[in-house]
Amino acid sequence: MRYHSTRNDSVFVDSAQAVLEGLAPDGGLYMPEAIPAFDWQKCLAGTPMEMSAMILSALLPEIPDMEDLVRKAYTGKFQTEALTPTVPVGDFTVLELFRGPTSAFKDVALCMLPQLLTAARAVKGMDREVMILTATSGDTGKAALEGFRDVPGVRITVFYPHGGVSQVQRAQMVTQEGSNVAVCAVEGNFDDAQTGVKNIFAACQGKDLPFALSSANSINIGRLAPQIMYYFKAYRDLLDAGKITLGDQVNFSVPTGNFGDILAGYLAKLLGLPVGKLICASNSNNVLTEFLDTGRYNRIRLLHKTKSPSMDILVSSNLERLLYLLSGDCGLVAELMEKLKTDGRYHVPEYLMARIRNHFWGGACGDYKGLQTIGRVWRERGYLMDTHTASGWAVAEDYVNQTGDKRPMVVLSTASPYKFPGAVLSAVTAPTDALPADLLKEPAGEGFDHMDALHALTGVPVPPNLANLRQKPERHTNVIPKDEMLEYVLKL
Repeated sequence: MRYHSTRNDSVFVDSAQAVLEGLAPDGGLYMPEAIPAFDWQKCLAGTPMEMSAMILSALLPEIPDMEDLVRKAYTGKFQTEALTPTVPVGDFTVLELFRGPTSAFKDVALCMLPQLLTAARAVKGMDREVMILTATSGDTGKAALEGFRDVPGVRITVFYPHGGVSQVQRAQMVTQEGSNVAVCAVEGNFDDAQTGVKNIFAACQGKDLPFALSSANSINIGRLAPQIMYYFKAYRDLLDAGKITLGDQVNFSVPTGNFGDILAGYLAKLLGLPVGKLICASNSNNVLTEFLDTGRYNRIRLLHKTKSPSMDILVSSNLERLLYLLSGDCGLVAELMEKLKTDGRYHVPEYLMARIRNHFWGGACGDYKGLQTIGRVWRERGYLMDTHTASGWAVAEDYVNQTGDKRPMVVLSTASPYKFPGAVLSAVTAPTDALPADLLKEPAGEGFDHMDALHALTGVPVPPNLANLRQKPERHTNVIPKDEMLEYVLKL
């Protein structure tokens, strides 16, 4: 299958090369020349692993033995063979994507990507090591580190914003074991780290290096494609539960900052899955909500540090793929991305926004509303969710109230509540009429104290990978200015 950059449709690579490179040489993102024909009904009849193998084989056909790769990726690493179970909660269904080895939705993709990358490396006869460069707003980093730990022929370096992740998220990364891993904090926010990684790719283009660069962020099609599976899995669960009949449309509410998780839902739709509306749920950094409302994308604004830090993002990389998919115009995409780089903003033509709004709806949920949602759903439904999932739930409620759309709603739950235990503990212990200042103030103590208290209060089990963190020594404690990221990588 031929892939090309979202910014240039005259230069092609195959799917294995696209996975190896991660980012196209011109800074664009790789996309297939055409979405392949796909038997979506046959896919629904399979197990989660069979679904994954079918989808990945269709999108990445140059990578062989996909069923074997999928088995190696997932067997024994998730809490259940369902991989991504669904739970009915009131009028909604929650898709639990945090049952993997690092308790975040990124596990579904980042258990798979090392298998895809290793296989692609063999297909291409690559002798050089691959250096994975990744910027993280909290969850990608640990999932990538765990997935690539001690993988032969691969090294991985993760950059995260200093002070911009939760205590538990930081502990997951800085205690990471492995002979081929490096973790470094960057003085700045996630967008600084993400831009720094892209700049490293640009600076190294055409240089004779001892390693080949690739990425574990969702800019890599090999990271994005595995996420499509769980949309099929959720649909199958609704069929099995008798909540829908085959062909009925289902809405999905997705808490997202970088637009990758929700784009996977749109790709599922392009493969034939009856997806209704994709609800894009933001936090106070509502750049995507504003874009969907107005057609204007503007990153020139204050980045708020929120209780849902994995969504504290102002440059949503995967939106570029959507602009390409719905315009088919690489020239337009290149022009818009250049405006984003130079001016910090761009304005999408109305014809294109009409196409986007046909599939997507956007809303935002601030910290106070999100914590209120956590407390209310716990009290009324006995279901405990994290701060990011709360945004997805609250915006899903807003969508239903504003549109009257009664199609079944699936809310994607992207992380364990124990990754943000202070905020969640505050939410479930606060009175229903708590003032914002009181609700937003986390209880005294450290993150692991909050974890213990939350477990004692709710009885919800703490994932073993998080419970065991407090005994692990810190191994990666570097903090560097954002303009020293290239130098840091070249010294490794």
